[in-house]
Amino acid sequence: MLLLRASLALLALLPSLSAAASAPAAGANVAPATAAPARPRVLFIGNSFLFGSGSPVRGYRAHTVTDLNQAGLGGVPALFRAFAEQAGLDYDVSLETASGMGLDYHLREKAALIGRPWDLVILQTHSLLDRERPGDPTLLLASARGLAELLSQHNPQVDLRLIATWARADQVYPPGGAWHGKGLAAMTRDLRLAYDRAAATSPRFTRVLPVGAAWLRAMEAGIADPNPYDGVTFDQVSLWTHDHYHASTAGYYLQALVIFGDVTGLDPVSLGPEEQCAFDLGLSKKQAIALQQVAREELTASAPPAALRPFATRTQPRSPVR
Repeated sequence: MLLLRASLALLALLPSLSAAASAPAAGANVAPATAAPARPRVLFIGNSFLFGSGSPVRGYRAHTVTDLNQAGLGGVPALFRAFAEQAGLDYDVSLETASGMGLDYHLREKAALIGRPWDLVILQTHSLLDRERPGDPTLLLASARGLAELLSQHNPQVDLRLIATWARADQVYPPGGAWHGKGLAAMTRDLRLAYDRAAATSPRFTRVLPVGAAWLRAMEAGIADPNPYDGVTFDQVSLWTHDHYHASTAGYYLQALVIFGDVTGLDPVSLGPEEQCAFDLGLSKKQAIALQQVAREELTASAPPAALRPFATRTQPRSPVR
């Protein structure tokens, strides 16, 4: 009888002994049951058209993004991230920019810095395509293909998108401009065609973002003044800054809205008149909602059209965040 009782007691202990043997030793690294999802890694590559030269956008919310060149820039990438946060999204955003440079420079000089496993890379070249030969897409085509090869080596599934930039008033209106007498629409079209050709150099390029076309739409709709050389019409904004070349705050805001809508698939209009960045940067509620509307209209009119979804914004404090 005593032997039987001892055997039964041993059987009762077996499950707990087995569990103890399979348990990790004290101090061992144990993965959490549900790991937090990784934030999408987004890189912006470009120049002053991305880092916001000529406006307060340049240093805006620089602490929220990673400037790979450690120049303390926020720019359009910081606007994009702020819009995403208001929509409840979280991106790990970096930028690598150099004033006055095209994509050929970044490929030649910054390959070691940007050669990382990004999920999404948004690229933009010199505003004239080629500083020495305005309108010539040769450099853009070669550098776009080279960057696609470089970036896909680090992540074969990387999503690459190109920004078709805006027409420059200083190249259209004054004599001697590369597009003098041809009009804003002609320069916008030429730039877009060049970026479309660049996108065709690699299957990793998924979209061309219609920023220049959104600018033109804002002017045609009477929201933005089309000619800064004859003054800015009352109740309109100028999308260019004082040099008639770089963007104003409104111009960069519109660019960031187009990028936000394209990348997230969310309707920029849902950001609404109380949008935080517009408040911080001095845009009126009327201007903010008008520019949001333009971004939505251009994205849904682009080819292929974007299917934008409305969303509810997170409450933001109504005070500057810099």
